[in-house]
Amino acid sequence: MNREQFITMLSTAKMYDLTQGCSIFTPPWPGEKSLEVHFFKRVTGAYGGGQGANGQILNWSNTVGTHLVGERAFHSGGRAIADIPLKDLSGPGVVVDISDLVSDYSLYTPEMIMKKATVKKGDILIINTGYHKYSWDQPDVRNEAAQGGVESKEFGFYVRHPGPSPEFYQWALDMQLKVVGVDCGCAEHPMNTPIRRMHENHFKLAEEKLKRDYHKSWDEMFPQGDYYTMTHITLPEAHLVFVEAIVGDIDKLKNQRAWITIMPIPFVEVEAAWARVVAYQAPDGMNEDEFVAAMNSCEMLDMTVPFSVMTPQWLNYIPLSVTFTKRVGGQFFGMGRNGSICNASIHLGTHMDGEKHFYPAGRTIGQVPLEGWVGPGVIADISQLVSDASVYTPKMIHDVVDIRKGDILVIKTGWNKFGWCSPESDEFRYMVKHPGPSPDFAQWAADMQIKWIGVDAVSADHPMNTIMRIWHPKTFEEANAKLIRDFGKNWDEMYPLDQYYQDMHLNLFPKKIVHAENLAGDIARARSGRYYIGCYPQKAMETESMWGRFVAFKEGD
Repeated sequence: MNREQFITMLSTAKMYDLTQGCSIFTPPWPGEKSLEVHFFKRVTGAYGGGQGANGQILNWSNTVGTHLVGERAFHSGGRAIADIPLKDLSGPGVVVDISDLVSDYSLYTPEMIMKKATVKKGDILIINTGYHKYSWDQPDVRNEAAQGGVESKEFGFYVRHPGPSPEFYQWALDMQLKVVGVDCGCAEHPMNTPIRRMHENHFKLAEEKLKRDYHKSWDEMFPQGDYYTMTHITLPEAHLVFVEAIVGDIDKLKNQRAWITIMPIPFVEVEAAWARVVAYQAPDGMNEDEFVAAMNSCEMLDMTVPFSVMTPQWLNYIPLSVTFTKRVGGQFFGMGRNGSICNASIHLGTHMDGEKHFYPAGRTIGQVPLEGWVGPGVIADISQLVSDASVYTPKMIHDVVDIRKGDILVIKTGWNKFGWCSPESDEFRYMVKHPGPSPDFAQWAADMQIKWIGVDAVSADHPMNTIMRIWHPKTFEEANAKLIRDFGKNWDEMYPLDQYYQDMHLNLFPKKIVHAENLAGDIARARSGRYYIGCYPQKAMETESMWGRFVAFKEGD
């Protein structure tokens, strides 16, 4: 399969977004921190005195919304989220619907799973218990016997959902499963978690059910020492990880196989991370085995910088901080696992600038369907054509790559090598001296109907068309002198401020053309050419911008 065939295949494949909307209304794991969204900056100015953009600070625990539970949740010596290759989180799998076999507090078994669908060694397994119906973003579940005539969503999603039988995890290990995902609040039975003690009335009901079904008490069925060893040591050491709170299109894949990918934010310090979960099936007319073989052999270029407290933020924004509120050994509010609260402004690390960042009437990140973030595109390597504070043009893009109308455009300036985790790191040069687009670039992008733009620098605008011009007058004079040498015009002649100040933001966002910043990682080895490109941001319903995973797919050798 050649490049064009591969891109066509993925572009026409059936795609399913299995991600729960993440909102200030999304309930977190009981007892943990819900998402808070705070505007510290508005287009017209607020709080910190800044103006010209909408900027937010998020405060959250990583158990809100669809998330990957990493090895370090229970085993501090496990791999960081950022250290798990995407190939370990992607591959063939199956969505198994056991919703007709389970009920409140019940156990599901390997036999139930295998009765419904074929599970193969090395699969990604996603279990549809039916309890995603209690997700906050789903319709109410009516029940006249319930208080108020409506089921309590949070209790259904977190407290009453079914969970795995004692032999389930050993079976998962024997099957060498890559990932186990569930459509409820936890991959464990809630009564094998602190919920047992938080909700003693529910534990009583669960144990009564267990005794009826299995004639054993809870501690007889789940010996605590053995269970602790399995979940806290054996599973993470075997690199078996979990995805929780899968919702979205899950009912469209009942007992069907697919190629599944989990795209977490590549966190360095924390135990879990928000993730976008996506399933692909073969396009009409293509054999499923052929499709899976093509996806298994494809190369995934991960263009995302590791997300860390060391990651530099846009200059006057709030950096990332991480506070562990729980440890396996006990700290603050609880023990039994590692758990953290994070605080950050969004514009650090690899992120998508959303429409609302500069255009208040635009869509939030979560309001853009996944189809708006993926598709055919190009990586344009212009690194040999640019230098400090230089200007790149549409012609440069056309000279190095076959770009077409409707494409996603990723611009490789080479500035990724000056990022925070590079041996050649030069933070000032990265932030203040990167090249930027010519005055005609935004209009050209609009005429080309570019889907979105990505850059391996801190901004898609030239730094001297941002507030950097004022903050760094010496650098501006250097850039201005270079512009005069190259184009025979000074900055204000070439870029009148009333037309071109933050041109890529102010003139394109109302046209629904947004951009990703701080691309890094595998972009360093990416060549100019056509790719299937995907941005997989957290499905954040209130945010103006968002972190995510940025990947270019190409056919395998």
